[in-house]
Amino acid sequence: MDPDQHTKAVTQPSAENFSWDYRVQLIGLGFAFYAGIFLLSHLLSVPLTRTYNSLVAKEKVFWNLAATRAVFGIQSTVAGLRALTEDSALTSDRVKGQADWSWFNVLTATGFFVFENVALHASSVVFRSFDLPLATHHFFALTGYAGAVVWDSMGHFLPMVTLLLEMSTPFTCISWMLLKAGWARTLFWRANQWVMIHAFHCRMVLTYYMWWVTLNHWGELSSNVAVLPLVIYLIGLTLLTFILNPIWTHKKTMQLFNPVDWNFGNKPVPVNGTTEGQSEVSVKPHAN
Repeated sequence: MDPDQHTKAVTQPSAENFSWDYRVQLIGLGFAFYAGIFLLSHLLSVPLTRTYNSLVAKEKVFWNLAATRAVFGIQSTVAGLRALTEDSALTSDRVKGQADWSWFNVLTATGFFVFENVALHASSVVFRSFDLPLATHHFFALTGYAGAVVWDSMGHFLPMVTLLLEMSTPFTCISWMLLKAGWARTLFWRANQWVMIHAFHCRMVLTYYMWWVTLNHWGELSSNVAVLPLVIYLIGLTLLTFILNPIWTHKKTMQLFNPVDWNFGNKPVPVNGTTEGQSEVSVKPHAN
């Protein structure tokens, strides 16, 4: 094959990615897959763990959401690392580069964020509660990836790198589940907590890298990306860099020394059949 033809084959995604029928199908697939993971988590947890059966309804929902987010975190980490390490259309053109695999991840991630928003707002209605920071986070996640679907000339390098921010999610899932099971003083829980804290520091470094890419390609971004998705991206990146990531990193570091269930009013945590003392720190944003 001629080198120029090979380059063209690599840099141009399949035409079906620009079909709305195909996009809706993959978004629906993403939604259905992660809704299925949520249901599967419930079906497996009921017969396999006493901890799950001892939780109140709201905590059971959170347990299943944590498992669902962990699976999405694995998909996102693979996609993000591929964008950073593979010599592809995305790295050759960080503003307009796209590929079939990046389209798959953009569309299924959009489906996941639709599921997350539905689950969040449905649980808010059922349990008569509302977490504004978490709702804000989900809003920017959904609108950001929906923007990449609607304005389909956008490149996928930054959206794929953004997915890598989910690298901490599997560890937060393990941390919370073991916390509820009374394993907060075990070596395994502490080791997982250390890895999770390191992942949160990596998230912070990754946001700095995203700013570096953004500023170095600002002329191209401002010329080739529509105003609305660009503004949503910049606001979301600003919130992550200066507010959410620092708060979450601090909370997870403090949790290593004082195991507390941040998500449910600092409810006493069981430890070896007893409960951990209750902290007076107030609950706030849940980390992905």
